[in-house]
Amino acid sequence: MIGKKVPFVTFRTRVRDESVGGSNPFRWQDVTSQDYFGGRRVVLFSLPGAFTPTCSNFQLPDFEKLYEEFKSEGIDEIYCISVNDAFVMNAWGKSQGLVNIKLIPDGSGEFTRKMGMLVSKDNVGFGMRSWRYAAVIDNGTVEQWFEEEGHSDNADSDPYGVSSPQNILDNLKQLQAA
Repeated sequence: MIGKKVPFVTFRTRVRDESVGGSNPFRWQDVTSQDYFGGRRVVLFSLPGAFTPTCSNFQLPDFEKLYEEFKSEGIDEIYCISVNDAFVMNAWGKSQGLVNIKLIPDGSGEFTRKMGMLVSKDNVGFGMRSWRYAAVIDNGTVEQWFEEEGHSDNADSDPYGVSSPQNILDNLKQLQAA
């Protein structure tokens, strides 16, 4: 994966727009891979699903807590992507009180599939979802890759550690020191 360009995908997002009015002041907005990844150095992390235990209790909140440390290591943005629709991702972000991490809805799984990370999780009733991974992406090109072991359909476990924010941050700090 290192040195590979991220796939070009158009994501269907929902953004707050007070001009819409009513109790649900959101509108659809298309955002492309180029919009997210072009001209900046970012961390992208992917997880099996919004509102799931490891993702909600550790991975997402820890990235949020460590955001400023990532910024000090030359990271412009941190994105969390999941094979969930924009409504679910927005509700999850709100429930988590996110301020810094931006959520990307990959509702159809197109980006995840093109990254080679789409797996079946039928064994836990999820359908097609993302394998847990993270990457440092510089101007749309994968600079560093952090993939949990055991990548497969209907895996018996959901490993978490390689793609943790602590591991990625340690790696960035080691590179900075070298």
